[in-house]
Amino acid sequence: MVVWALLAGTLIFNAPRHLAEIQPLAAFLALAAVQVAEPRIPALNSGRGLAAALLVKIALAYLLIGHTGSLDSIYWIVMALPVISAATALGLGATLAVAVAASGAYLSYILILDPKYYLDADSVYALIVRTVFLIVVGVLTNALAEDLRAQKENYRRTAEQLAQANRQLHEAEDAIRRSDRLAALGQLSAGLAHELRNPMGTIRGSAEMLSQAVAGENDVAREMAGFIVAEVERANSLITRFLQFARPIELRLETADLAQTLDRAIGLAEREAPGISIYRNYQLDMAAFPFDAELMERVFYNLVLNAAQASPAGGAVTVKTRADGGMADVAVIDRGSGILPENRDNIFNPFFTTKPSGVGLGLAIVAKIVDEHGGKITVESEPGKGSVFHVLLPMERPAPAR
Repeated sequence: MVVWALLAGTLIFNAPRHLAEIQPLAAFLALAAVQVAEPRIPALNSGRGLAAALLVKIALAYLLIGHTGSLDSIYWIVMALPVISAATALGLGATLAVAVAASGAYLSYILILDPKYYLDADSVYALIVRTVFLIVVGVLTNALAEDLRAQKENYRRTAEQLAQANRQLHEAEDAIRRSDRLAALGQLSAGLAHELRNPMGTIRGSAEMLSQAVAGENDVAREMAGFIVAEVERANSLITRFLQFARPIELRLETADLAQTLDRAIGLAEREAPGISIYRNYQLDMAAFPFDAELMERVFYNLVLNAAQASPAGGAVTVKTRADGGMADVAVIDRGSGILPENRDNIFNPFFTTKPSGVGLGLAIVAKIVDEHGGKITVESEPGKGSVFHVLLPMERPAPAR
């Protein structure tokens, strides 16, 4: 805007008498207004809007030149404005077309001159120079604009790459923090589990002996002993899960069929979630690849069962597979209650659960097994619309170092 103000001030200062009349002054001010407003009005920046703005500027420049001496007008330079606008927004061909149109509009005054008007050699030379000037301005401005557009595109790509690298860095930091937490909690869980196993055994044995020793008519004592045994069994089950989480996982990698492993896991989940329809959408041509089928069956069973439990009665769960860039992608999709945004980053952390009777180790163990396979587990969820858990497993294993 400063550049256009400087140009307008220069023209007004050097030729005040030409703008003393209302007609050239109106044309000049209208041209200045269009030039300043064009980049600020989105409708004038592309397509028909841009073409209309260029035509309006050529028309206003034509009127200004016509009211201030036609071919001899000092305002012939304003014909460069639509050419520059075209050069900064359009390609070289369109820029040349606008330059030719602007030159043609200016030279058209030759046809309406007084027949007595004489064009000497100097006048013809001046007209040629001005015409060539408009074309050269368009070409040079377009070349500069193309360079600027290329640089802008490079900056945009660089910014996207930096943003992606930043996201990957944050993901790596989150993974390291989660691994540290898992390691610390694993050690704690292992220690507690081993320490609790012995007293649990003693309590169970004592409860069974008590149940056998009390008189047959003492129903209350027998019932209490039964409660003790049941709770000890529940505690032992919890301790077993602690140990599963805490102990190192030793993978038994064998080439296996992913669809068969999923079918076994889905079959187990269907028995525990009656009333929920589970649909299979497998990629038929997916090749077998190395993974621990027993552990991955546990992973898929846990995810499918969670999806079924999150679904309303009569709902549906879909299990979908596809190969993507050397990775096997297994998606478990439900249309249930979804996961709150504030819980999404914590669901794979141990001991985090939203279930009243949950322990919070199921998804932590799932994530640990997937990590041991060199894979990745992610979740997409929207409250009230359901969740999608993605399990990504590498289909090719690097050759062992010799």
